[in-house]
Amino acid sequence: MREILFRCSSIGKLMTEPVSIDPSLVTDEIAEIQAKKKRTDEEKAILADAKSKTLSEGAKTYIRELVAQEIFGVDFEVSSKPMEKGIRCEGESIALLNRVRGLSLVKNTERRQNGLITGECDLYNAPIRLGHDLKTSWSIGTFPIVVADCKDSIYEWQMRGYMQLWDAQRWSVDYALVNTPDDLIGYEPPAMHFVDHIPEHHRITSWVVERDMEKEAAMAVKIAAARIYYVQVLEEFDRTHRIGAAVAASAASTPPPASPIQVPEVPAIAVEELVF
Repeated sequence: MREILFRCSSIGKLMTEPVSIDPSLVTDEIAEIQAKKKRTDEEKAILADAKSKTLSEGAKTYIRELVAQEIFGVDFEVSSKPMEKGIRCEGESIALLNRVRGLSLVKNTERRQNGLITGECDLYNAPIRLGHDLKTSWSIGTFPIVVADCKDSIYEWQMRGYMQLWDAQRWSVDYALVNTPDDLIGYEPPAMHFVDHIPEHHRITSWVVERDMEKEAAMAVKIAAARIYYVQVLEEFDRTHRIGAAVAASAASTPPPASPIQVPEVPAIAVEELVF
């Protein structure tokens, strides 16, 4: 079976903190440590290591969605007006960033992968090993005016993925505020969407994520656990959705008759096994 590659944009969904250690990872030693009220630093490290290999329920839900997409050949991602604006206005956002920051960067078209993750970044300034990810804001109301409003754990892990793939030292999340296409505005006040009158340097807010090798190591551990769970979900679907398994499950769920009834013997019917 091929190894699944996780997109940089999805890493954050895998990195959410689990409530407790996965029962399958609880050894006798770990159970003994968990029962203690006071633990040594070494014992705390053992528990932390087991928890780092545990997927949160949210991460498991996301992985099951990925498996369903593969089984049925359907992409679950849905479009929205903010997403459509981001696609249609990407060029304008890049141009705005270049003017405000005094850059001359062009859209990246290269997709990279390292055996664990895959991604296609927006912009990369190779000489200074600094990447840029453009986030085109939907309106004035959604545009962050300070860095505190920029920070997002999903975006942070996405940038960490890009830094690993491009061997960058820093990655900037750049929020750009540009005009919204007329046909996308809908019922909102047009003043929320037409922004050319606002000084350009007021329409770019950036948040820089610094590279952290320890977090990248944690990412690799979580992806390894995600791959294992992905295979388990596939195997469960295969096991529970075969024709033979369905017939057997149906028979097992049928309660026995109140008294013995003689029925004529029926010849066995050969059923070809379906494997997904």
